[in-house]
Amino acid sequence: MTTTAFTSAPRAAENHNQLPVDFDLHGIVGIRLLNADAKDAAAVNRQLGPIRGQLDRDPDITIRFVDILPTTSRLRYLGVNEAAFTDDAFLILKGKHKAYVKVQIPFDQVGGACEILCERGAPAVPLLIPIINLTALAKGILPLHAAAFRYNETGVLVTGWSKGGKTETLLAFASHGAQYVGDEWIYITPDCKRMHGIPEPVRLWDWHLKSLPEYWPQLSTSERTRLRTLRLMLSGVDKMANAKSGAPARFMQRVQPLLKSQQHVNLPPQTLFDQMPEQLSCTLDKVLFVASHEVPDITVQPVDPQVIAQRMVFSLEEERMDFLSYYHKFRFAFPDRPNRLLEQTENIQRTLLSRMLADKEAYEVYHPYPFEIPALYDAVSAVI
Repeated sequence: MTTTAFTSAPRAAENHNQLPVDFDLHGIVGIRLLNADAKDAAAVNRQLGPIRGQLDRDPDITIRFVDILPTTSRLRYLGVNEAAFTDDAFLILKGKHKAYVKVQIPFDQVGGACEILCERGAPAVPLLIPIINLTALAKGILPLHAAAFRYNETGVLVTGWSKGGKTETLLAFASHGAQYVGDEWIYITPDCKRMHGIPEPVRLWDWHLKSLPEYWPQLSTSERTRLRTLRLMLSGVDKMANAKSGAPARFMQRVQPLLKSQQHVNLPPQTLFDQMPEQLSCTLDKVLFVASHEVPDITVQPVDPQVIAQRMVFSLEEERMDFLSYYHKFRFAFPDRPNRLLEQTENIQRTLLSRMLADKEAYEVYHPYPFEIPALYDAVSAVI
């Protein structure tokens, strides 16, 4: 198995106006775009990462772009501008009102070789990452919602529930010589010895930047101005929202979460890590299970890796909820077209998690929220 990161490059093809574009996830899953114009290719590239190579094998997932997706019968809608189906196809609708694009996904084929048909103009191919992950799972590769880095010659897997502290742990080690592997999805090989990552942008929240001011100069002038403006706006909104009663207070209480949700920037990992290996891969040596708690201390305790495995089954199921919602719509449209892999995913993941984390040195890390990120390094580095 090769160990290159997500890569893509044009290849020659017949009977297409545009050259195909290939993506390769560490030799695990191959994706090919057919008839993609520059905007289509850019949209997928934003989802999958840098363009660096080409497939030397048949793709697992083919995405064919068309101007108008042909249908064999009238559309029957599921929800309002969410999904539709014809006599033989299931379509996801992306857009507003009637200005939507149609994307045809054969859910009964996901996990094996499948072809997605996508009308031009989609900002992204819907559900692409879950489809890639299920394709990897069918090959015995475990996609885990996690971060990973290499520190002191040790490969460290950081996992837990969404927003539990995976990115914060990665940031805590970034300025101490750690090598970046991944920050969203990590792929563990069947031999349980290695893990691979994807070079995705790292989301830094405003409180991250206050805790790690050395990253502030990495922001563009417009990003710094936007964050400063949001800080000023929120200081006024918070005062009004904390008023005991009245319509202005209720209005500001609704505005608060909207403003706070914009207090972040996305930075490429190259700007945060001194060391970026060409191959985003390392050994799987230690596991950190991170979460927040109500007390102010950061605690690090050994934990049975099987406890982590049992919990992460349900974290992975939660991450797949949006995909499963569309799969249920597909089954409603075509009750006689089940996907055997999807029907068994929970059990497959449980088996793989138990086997792949067995005998790994594992620690449970609890921290307050928010917290000083350098303090997390001080607490955790002692066990790595």
